[in-house]
Amino acid sequence: MPRTYPISLILSQRPCLVVGGGSVAERKVLSLLACGAKVKVVSPSLTPALQDLASKDKINYRRGTFEIADLENIFLVIAATDREEVNHRIATEAMARNMLVNVVDDPPYGNFYVPAVLRRGSLQIAISTDGKSPLIARKIKEELEERYGPEYGILVDLLGEIRHDILNKITDPRKRRELLEAIVDNETLQLLAGGELEKAKERVINAYHRSRSKP
Repeated sequence: MPRTYPISLILSQRPCLVVGGGSVAERKVLSLLACGAKVKVVSPSLTPALQDLASKDKINYRRGTFEIADLENIFLVIAATDREEVNHRIATEAMARNMLVNVVDDPPYGNFYVPAVLRRGSLQIAISTDGKSPLIARKIKEELEERYGPEYGILVDLLGEIRHDILNKITDPRKRRELLEAIVDNETLQLLAGGELEKAKERVINAYHRSRSKP
């Protein structure tokens, strides 16, 4: 099995197709919507949650089975039906059109895998085994959930604001680099790991102001 190239894909307003209407398809639809994608679902039936999304026009739903026309103007495809031959056909047709396609529970038939992801706001930690052992990926994710709590997402948002300020106000590349390195150190991470979010935030802000004041 070939090695994969990990990326973080921007799906905001991108048209994505999910074929299938069961619980697995539901999870995929929700994850795509969370990233701002425009989701089209094709299936003879839907879970109650997907029916609710369709009734509220949160997704574009076509009742029926997969047709090649469903791929028109689509950026990314997820094959999530309960029929292997249908999923394989979807993948074949999508890849023939150079589309991104994931086959649920049978990833080698597509051209990308979906990793196990720990999300803490803008902080995302993805665990992949190149499709070899999703169970191992899930167990590692569960371990990381205990290590990295919601406070990491809060600090990342603060660091993002400061970084934006540095990039907008500091033109010297050397000074930028020094500032960016100064706002996060091992002690800040130790405070965060100990649950001292406010102290970690204070340390970041103080480090930023001290570095800005240096000639």
